[in-house]
Amino acid sequence: MPGEAIEYHSIQLIRDEFLMNIQKFASSIQRTMQQLEGEIKLEMPSISVEGEVSDLAADPETVEILEQCVINWLNQISTALEGQMKKTPQGNGPLAEIEFWRERNATLSALHEQTKLPIVRKVLDVMKESDSLLVANLQPVLTELFKFHMEASDNVRFLSTVERHFKNITHGSSFHVVLETIPSMMSALRMVWIISRHYNKDERMIPLMERIAWEIAERVCKVVNLRTLFKENRASAQHKTLEARNTLNMWKKAYFDTRAKIEASGREARWEFDRKRLFERTDYMATICQDLYDILQVVEEFYNIFGPELKAVTGDPKRIDDVLCRVDGLVTPMENLTFDPFSIKCSQYWKYVMDDFKIEVLVIEKEAKNFIDESFKTLRSAEAAFDMLLKFKHIRSREAINRQMMMKFNDILAQYCKEIDIVNKIFVQNLDNPPLYKNHPPVAGAIYWERSLFFRIKHTILRFQEVEEILDSDGGREVKQKYLELGRMMKDYEDRKYEQWRETTEQILPTLMKKSLLTKTSAAGDDATNPDRVAAFSINFSPALREIINETKYLEQLGFPVPELARNIALQEDKFLRYTDGIQRMLDHYHMLTGTLNEAESLLLDDHSQELLRVFRSGYKRLNWNSLGIADYITRCKQAIGKFESLVHQIHKNADDISSRLTLIESINLFKYPAPKSEDELPGVKEFFEHIERERAKDVDHMVRWYLAIGPLLTKVEGLVIHTNTGKAPKLASYYEYWENRIYEVLTKLILKNLQSFNSLVLGNVPLFQTETILTAPEIILHPNANEIDKMCVHCVRNCVEMTKHFVRWMNGSCIECPPQKGEEEELVTISFYNDISQNPQIIEQAVMIPQNVHRILVSLMKYLQKWKRYRPLWKLDKAIVMEKFAAKKPPCVAYDEKLQFYARIASEVMHHLLIKDEHCIRLQLGPLANTVQENAKSWVVSLGRLLNDSAREELNNLHEEIEVVDHYAL
Repeated sequence: MPGEAIEYHSIQLIRDEFLMNIQKFASSIQRTMQQLEGEIKLEMPSISVEGEVSDLAADPETVEILEQCVINWLNQISTALEGQMKKTPQGNGPLAEIEFWRERNATLSALHEQTKLPIVRKVLDVMKESDSLLVANLQPVLTELFKFHMEASDNVRFLSTVERHFKNITHGSSFHVVLETIPSMMSALRMVWIISRHYNKDERMIPLMERIAWEIAERVCKVVNLRTLFKENRASAQHKTLEARNTLNMWKKAYFDTRAKIEASGREARWEFDRKRLFERTDYMATICQDLYDILQVVEEFYNIFGPELKAVTGDPKRIDDVLCRVDGLVTPMENLTFDPFSIKCSQYWKYVMDDFKIEVLVIEKEAKNFIDESFKTLRSAEAAFDMLLKFKHIRSREAINRQMMMKFNDILAQYCKEIDIVNKIFVQNLDNPPLYKNHPPVAGAIYWERSLFFRIKHTILRFQEVEEILDSDGGREVKQKYLELGRMMKDYEDRKYEQWRETTEQILPTLMKKSLLTKTSAAGDDATNPDRVAAFSINFSPALREIINETKYLEQLGFPVPELARNIALQEDKFLRYTDGIQRMLDHYHMLTGTLNEAESLLLDDHSQELLRVFRSGYKRLNWNSLGIADYITRCKQAIGKFESLVHQIHKNADDISSRLTLIESINLFKYPAPKSEDELPGVKEFFEHIERERAKDVDHMVRWYLAIGPLLTKVEGLVIHTNTGKAPKLASYYEYWENRIYEVLTKLILKNLQSFNSLVLGNVPLFQTETILTAPEIILHPNANEIDKMCVHCVRNCVEMTKHFVRWMNGSCIECPPQKGEEEELVTISFYNDISQNPQIIEQAVMIPQNVHRILVSLMKYLQKWKRYRPLWKLDKAIVMEKFAAKKPPCVAYDEKLQFYARIASEVMHHLLIKDEHCIRLQLGPLANTVQENAKSWVVSLGRLLNDSAREELNNLHEEIEVVDHYAL
């Protein structure tokens, strides 16, 4: 903001002023310390100078010592003066000159103050009293010291008045500060020129001004750096170069303004300084700054031309970007200079650079003009091109290109003619089927479309009127004629469309308003004897009526007069929207509700549906869209639907309760077999089937209780629908039948699913029960035997199906269990679902398949046992007879050994056989059979051993007798 910028500038000035005052104060303290301490100290006499001057002058020794002291003072002062005269300012700026005089003043002031000391004055008095020749030598030196000291002091005092200006030039925050400082600085220098006794001569003032010119030039060199200047924001860079040029020019202007004032006064010495020394460099630098400003201006002008507007108009952004790249390349030589552009010695080099720049600018201008000529022959938009030309009239750009632009109005008119032709073509092509905006009705939408096309060309020609001469030309008159012809054609089109709509609306609108609120349709499966049972409804608000309302609103917005009836209906649009929305929501609710009813529930609620339809009837019989009771009708329908919905929800709640019980029944497992006792021990066959029967009996009790709870729930439904609780209401006969069929389906699925599951277990690879193998000579049999296992399996499967006998059927047209009926031979027969389920082919197939599969498994096991028959001789032969025959043969011991080894090998071998055989669901335990075979083999071993023992004893006895006989004979 401007106010904030001024405040910020004031703060900067205060800050700079404060810093300069602090620096000045520090310099003053330093100078005072130098004066107090003194860089050069005069050597004081080594003897005392107390006493009268005449007495001291009368003493030759004292005089001699004091003369030597004075000689030393002369040497010190002369050396000091000579040294000061040789010193020059340390720096090229004006502040260096002020600092130079301050240092000289500090040095000479210290010496001068020492000459005023009492002891020094007394020594000098003694020298005079003694008529010493040194007095004649000393006085000129002291006079010269005083003169130089006064000169330095006077110069410091006057230069201090311009010190603040010099500091602003050197350290100021911006060129703005320097520009403000130069005029006041010149006025201050004028005062110094007038008042000062030393800076009123050319030899002093010209060097000082040279220093000021040097400082200003250096300041410009530092700020205007060509290596970074063109990378900055162009506006900022232009401002910087402009301020630099103005600063350099201000230096010269302020000088000549002050010089003119001096000459006008007529009382002051004129400034006739060497202008070359003062302004040659700054003038040259000002021309360089002007060149830089011009370069930046040229770049800015090119960017003004080749901007987004030209891209939008010409449609060739790539070529424009290429041109701008060449424009950016204009400054590349300036950024890479190998010489100092501000040095007057390099002026020729700078001239070469500028000449090349101007040549390249002319080349780019020529290319730009060619591009513009080509582009305006293929314009994308006449209006955009026209806007761009108007803009170029008010912005700074290249003069040659600007002139070229201003010659393109004819091209714009040609483009505008093309646009009129395009609009005319679009209008003619889409005349019969115009594209419409979303939600626009056909007639008003077509007029909107036609007007949008017309406004597209109208807006452009209105813009052309801003430049009077463009439409007064031959091309302009042709454009105007084409525009007016197209406008007349479009006006005829919209008038024709409006008249057709008005006539049609006045004919059909009364008929549409007399239509009923609803139309009744019938859903699929409609019963001819009772068509209202599944009746469906739809809202009868004609789309044509809705369209007339929309047309009326839009046509009024377009300024057309509409029929009074159509206007009145359009004004009631909100009311009709409320009615149609309310009726539609009510119908959606009704259809959603009836959609939840199955056929049985529809029959059950037939009377209630009829009552509901009686409420609906006036909507499709009596009421129309002119009626005043539509809102009351919607309210009555909603109340009736709400009442019907409440009844439906209660019936569905009871139906859900019944379904949940049927789901529990259907999920029962009728073959809950016992878990294995251990990893190697399974339940026996009898134990397995008895466990299944026990668990099944428990589950059947639960299922029967769930089944018996269905009747009371249906009685509850009877109470809701017809307000009785007999359990045999004729109105609910079909509903009872529906649920009885559901129960039959559930029981059928239950039995079939359990039989299939058990059959899968039977044929599975996991054994469920085990049977043992025993030896019953002469045969090897199962325990229990195969026939018993078959019978147990058949019994278990039969019981699974017969458990449905617990589910007693209902009496016809009721949900009450049918009592036992007398059958043949006067026996009571309970009618249950078993009679139907047992006849189901799938159930019969599964019930037969399970025992067959079990039998096949048993046959496979019996085949497996055949290999044990090779041990049959162990128990089939009569051991006594075999032993007797073997003994009768008087076999040798080797024969006995062979027999013993044979039976011992059998006893060991049988225990190495696989003692457990799993076949699908049955595990065969072979351990008892193996033990029996082993025992038989061992009994043969025992029998043979006994026979061998008897035979050996008999042989031994015989041998003993023979030995005794031999001994007897020997004796």
